[in-house]
Amino acid sequence: MAYEIDTPVKQIAFVASATPEAEQALTRLCARYGNAATEEAEIIVALGGDGLMLQTLHRFMGTHIPIYGMNRGTVGFMMNEYREEGLPERLAEAKVNMIHPLRMKVVHQDGTQGKALAINEVSLFRQTYQAARLRITVDNQVRLEELVADGVLLSTPAGSTAYNLSVQGPILPINTALLALTPISPFRPRRWRGAILPASAKVLVDILEADKRPVSAVADHNEFRNVIRVEIAEERAIGLRLLFDPGNELGDRILAEQFRF
Repeated sequence: MAYEIDTPVKQIAFVASATPEAEQALTRLCARYGNAATEEAEIIVALGGDGLMLQTLHRFMGTHIPIYGMNRGTVGFMMNEYREEGLPERLAEAKVNMIHPLRMKVVHQDGTQGKALAINEVSLFRQTYQAARLRITVDNQVRLEELVADGVLLSTPAGSTAYNLSVQGPILPINTALLALTPISPFRPRRWRGAILPASAKVLVDILEADKRPVSAVADHNEFRNVIRVEIAEERAIGLRLLFDPGNELGDRILAEQFRF
């Protein structure tokens, strides 16, 4: 869903990736607009690519501070065009897209547990040359007794054009309350290509033959190895606010991506 910033922006904090392009932009923008402390900022401006945007969203998750990206990286799907002039005016006119992360909980083979949040997707991968054997349960009902594959992932709408799309998963409009469950190189059942689930769904993946066919679970960039069970659900209590220039919103980009060849 999109909202608007309704007050002038005075306190801007800049963060940047470690590339020369991003660091040079950081120097110029700080000289022009100043650089507020992040704990005092009304808006954070991220200079880099999509990787930096994900890092920034994770870093400031729970602060409710809107984040506006300017592309100083490569793809920049989650970023706005880089321009130095008129930044306060652009921020005042920006649209806010609200997204919610996934919460992942894992149980390891030794009984220990872990948890992490994912903005794009939670992915399970085989760790060795042997395919993983997975049982998938949705809302306490077993939906797939056995998936033999390189893995499986659960994607948010914001992440549906990332790794999910690369493994032939569906693109989800940003304002839909849906999640994409997509297999990674499935072997059995051959014709299963995934499922579209309501955002309220609770997904449980049990790893079968975990000793022989070990599996890792990854929430964005946080990896847990040798897991035997993974629980995934949307975390509605956390709302992340991404800022986009009018006509360049994330929803528009995701829609346009469906017509690219």
